[in-house]
Amino acid sequence: MKLTKYGWPQVLIYPAVILTIMLLCPYAAVFILPQWAILTIELILAIMFIGVLCFFRDPARRIPPDKNILLSPADGRITDIELLENDYIGSTAIKIGIFLNIFDVHINRAPCNVEVLNTQYKKGSFKNAANPVSGRINESNDLLLVRTDEPKDKIVVRQISGAIARRIVCKTAAGNSLTGGQKFGMIKFGSRTEILLPTQSNIKTLVKVGDKVKAGVTPLAKYIL
Repeated sequence: MKLTKYGWPQVLIYPAVILTIMLLCPYAAVFILPQWAILTIELILAIMFIGVLCFFRDPARRIPPDKNILLSPADGRITDIELLENDYIGSTAIKIGIFLNIFDVHINRAPCNVEVLNTQYKKGSFKNAANPVSGRINESNDLLLVRTDEPKDKIVVRQISGAIARRIVCKTAAGNSLTGGQKFGMIKFGSRTEILLPTQSNIKTLVKVGDKVKAGVTPLAKYIL
């Protein structure tokens, strides 16, 4: 199982701590706990060990080549689709919210071929990321993007921390170019990702609330040319 580079140092520290406890537990508990209790603790620790490694997994993805589609920037479930005003896009935008639970792959990917014009980090709360309100009040990082293919629309991808997530990783910056489906970061331990699209273009939304999506694979919207 390939692990993401964005998981360092946690991908080393957490499993190492769990393995150390697993090795020491039988010696420390043998005089105060029955054998069944020690085995139960070891089983729980083994599950935690596998869970941590799975959280940082980096599965290979086959990226659709169609330049007219906008791919999901995250794995998870669509929780909301709504219209709102956005200063960067300069008009009413379509916001599609995606909630990532702890079992989802947490790597973020570019929705299409884009140039990064800027990134904007904002401090905030750590409320439940399944609630759309969290997109306005939680810690977040906005990627202000512009398509490099026609139409050269402005797009926002927003990384949002959740109740468990406490670290946003963004390994791109102003002036960088990303290809559709390219990885640029992750949000650690349960989170939310939003994408904002302009309404003035001929964009057709392809998903609905409740749909499961995969980053770099699932088309969220398509340009009708």
